Amino acid sequence: MEFSFQLYSARNFQPWPEVLAMLASAGYAQVEGFGGVYEDPAKFRQDMDRNGLTMPSGHFPIEALETGLEEVLATASTLGMQRIYCPHLAEEDRPPNRAGWEAFAARLGNVGEKVRAAGLNFGWHNHDFEFVVLEDGTTPMQILLEAAPDIEWEADIAWIIRGGGDPAEWIARHGGRITAVHVKDIAPQGQAEDEDGWADVGHGTVDWAGLADQLRAETPARLFIMEHDNPADATRFATKSIGWARANMEQK
Repeated sequence: MEFSFQLYSARNFQPWPEVLAMLASAGYAQVEGFGGVYEDPAKFRQDMDRNGLTMPSGHFPIEALETGLEEVLATASTLGMQRIYCPHLAEEDRPPNRAGWEAFAARLGNVGEKVRAAGLNFGWHNHDFEFVVLEDGTTPMQILLEAAPDIEWEADIAWIIRGGGDPAEWIARHGGRITAVHVKDIAPQGQAEDEDGWADVGHGTVDWAGLADQLRAETPARLFIMEHDNPADATRFATKSIGWARANMEQK
């Protein structure tokens, strides 16, 4: 089990060299990229190297993957990525029905074929909207997995829960597709409202100890990425989360 840190969690606590130094001091060896760190990949790689950090995975939007794939691949190469995940779909672009989601799955499948041809892995990263039931009784996540059978899944467990899904059931049904996991926690009702209701890992309501055992047993995922969408203190989140995870999630 390898612990990484989604740099989006620290977007409000720059400069990045100081963030990377903090993460290395907290015990991280890996980080996950997003659009906010790709402006100068060579410089960012130097800052990572200086702190003994690697970036095995990164997020890129569908628009960049479809219209600027060469630049995406160059960025991924410079930063040392092995896996690319498409992370989101703007609300106004989300299909309203099965046919629309099948068409979007075909787009992901086409991108995935090109990314794999370049020697990298490719998958989808979920939020909550993929688990909202459509009129025909299906969910977008189910459609994506079925209609794009070759793409991987970076499972954001807390977003599954917020979308009304049961993560244990989704892992049981589709664990073979899960190649990375976002480790995020949900605060008890009414708490951490200034942090959008998210919690430090292990200090919320998600059964991370139990889910870690299931994920280890039923998926090929070994990359577990700490994330908090709006922490008041990135150092607090990073430090408390990896400390708890090492004590409670790693196989003893």
